[in-house]
Amino acid sequence: MTGSLEDILQPYVESKSLPGAVALVDRGDGSGPEVAVVGSADAAGGAPMVRDSIFRIASLTKPVIAAAVMALVEEGRFALVDPVAPWLPEIAEPVVVRTPASPVDDVVPAARPVTVADLLTFRAGWGFPADFSLPAVAPLFGELLQGPPQPQRVAAPDAWMAALARIPMLHQPGEAWLYNTCSDILGVLIARVAGCSLPEFLAERVFEPLGMTDTGFAVPAGQLGRFAHQYRTGPDGALELVDAPDGQWSSVPAFPSGGGGLVSTLDDYHRFARMLLEEGGPVLAPESVRLMTTDWLTPAQRAGAGLFLEGQGWGFGGSVDITPTDPWNVLGRYGWIGGTGTAAHIVPSTGAVTLLMTQLELTGPTPPERMRELWAYAAS
Repeated sequence: MTGSLEDILQPYVESKSLPGAVALVDRGDGSGPEVAVVGSADAAGGAPMVRDSIFRIASLTKPVIAAAVMALVEEGRFALVDPVAPWLPEIAEPVVVRTPASPVDDVVPAARPVTVADLLTFRAGWGFPADFSLPAVAPLFGELLQGPPQPQRVAAPDAWMAALARIPMLHQPGEAWLYNTCSDILGVLIARVAGCSLPEFLAERVFEPLGMTDTGFAVPAGQLGRFAHQYRTGPDGALELVDAPDGQWSSVPAFPSGGGGLVSTLDDYHRFARMLLEEGGPVLAPESVRLMTTDWLTPAQRAGAGLFLEGQGWGFGGSVDITPTDPWNVLGRYGWIGGTGTAAHIVPSTGAVTLLMTQLELTGPTPPERMRELWAYAAS
C-alpha cells in the first residue's frame, strides 16, 4: 500500500475534473477509518468541502430501502414469497410484452404474480435492460421519470403506481434482472404496508436507531450551507450545474424515491454500512443481512445485465462480487454506486468499508476511474 486516500482524489480536483470529494476507507483491521476531504462544495471554488457535507446519494438509497423491507419481513407483515398485489393492486394483473423487442401494445398476461422477492432481486419485470432502445423502456423515462433523480417533478405515489400499471413488463416475473424501477416500487410498498409515509418509516426504523441525523429526502433550510452543488460534465468537458442547494432537495417531494431520492453524509452512511457488518443491530436480524448480501442471480441473468453489473451478482439493493478478477474486486463485497457520483461497499468477510461522496454525475453505468482507484487502494 502506497500513498494516501487524499493522494488519489486530489489530482482530480487540481485538474478541475472534480469540484470536491469526501471519502472513507476502513479496512476492518482495527486501524480505524482513513478519511479524505478535498476540494470545494461548488465548482466556483467557494465553500470548502467538509467532512459532514451533505450529498445527493442517488442509488445508494437502494440498500437502505432493501433494509427497510427486511425490517417489515421480520415483523411478519409479509414474507419474501408473498405476492405484493394486496398492497399494490395496480400491478395485480400485469401484462408483459410478447418479446423484449415487441411494441408496447403486443402483450401477454404475466405468468404469475409479482412477489416481494421479485422486487428485492430486481426481477419483477420492470426496469432498465442493457439495451435502452427496446420499446417498453421509453415509458419508464417518459411516464415515470426514471433516470437521474428529479424529486420535485415526479407524481405522488398513487398517480405513479397508476402510470406504472399502464406500462407492460419487459420480462416475465423472475425471468431477468432489470435496473432501478423495483426500488421505487418497494418504496411505495413500504409506505402502504406500514401505514405511514416512506420518510417517516425510514426515520423511525433506520435513521434514528443508527444516529443518521443528516439523511432524508430533503435538506432542512438551516443545513443548506453544508449541501454540495450538483454537476454534470458538459459536451465541451466543462462542468454544468444540475442542482443548487436551494433546488430540488430543499423540500420533501411528493414522491420520495426509493430508487435514488436520499441525501446523506459520509459518516451517516458509514453508520449504515457498519450496521450491515455488525449483523444488523439495532435495525435487522443477522439472517436479514445475510439475505441482503447474497447473490440471487443465475449466470444468464448476470450476463444479461451487461455494463450495469459487469458480471457481478445482485443481492437485495446492491451488487455482490462473485468473481474477484480485478484488483478492486473482493469476493463477497456488497454495495452499489450512485449516478450522482457516490459509492458505498462493504466486505462482510473482513469488515472493510469504502465510501466515496462527490457531486459530479456519472456519464454511464460503468464506474469511473476515480472509483476504481479508490477500491484498488482499499484492497491493497
